[in-house]
Amino acid sequence: MFVTRHSNVVDPALREKLWRLYRTTYLPTAEATVTHEMLDQDEFNEQISRDSNRVWVVWSDSLPVAMTLVSTDVRATRWLSEIYFEKHFPDRYRAGQVHYIVWVVVDPSADAKGANVMLARQALTAEARDGALLVFDIPEVHQPNANGGAAELLFRMAKMVGDVELLPLSTQRYFALDFAKLPATEVDQLASPDELVRNT
Repeated sequence: MFVTRHSNVVDPALREKLWRLYRTTYLPTAEATVTHEMLDQDEFNEQISRDSNRVWVVWSDSLPVAMTLVSTDVRATRWLSEIYFEKHFPDRYRAGQVHYIVWVVVDPSADAKGANVMLARQALTAEARDGALLVFDIPEVHQPNANGGAAELLFRMAKMVGDVELLPLSTQRYFALDFAKLPATEVDQLASPDELVRNT
């Protein structure tokens, strides 16, 4: 296995290989998570083609088996609030040190431990060299509690490359109001005729 680093990936053959790895490995998370975790192919291509994004790929012969994408420009992502980081980490934000792990995927049929370690050493060494505040989020399926889980794994890997602290930033929960169980006749009775919205 070996690791390559990319930015501005525009080669169609490479894009297709990376897309297949991403889609195959992310699909179970997308099926188990309420948020829009998995990008479609156009969104994926947009991310890997940005100069401000670092794409690290672990290869087994000619096949990619693991990949991570780190955004070095918080303003270019739609997932993080630049206002939050400007307020809470002003010096790091102004210095361009707030980076974001957009995704990490590892082919389950590959040597997952070996691929993870190779990926972590290369990507995290670059982030440590930059003095980055490396932000990441993890869906509940991979992080059911505040402790342990994927966050602990990433923290242990980060400690391989230098002195690091794990900072919990935020938790977001999703809920739904399910009206499907209320019969339509009861819905009609809930509002009096005067309260009904009139279409004009």
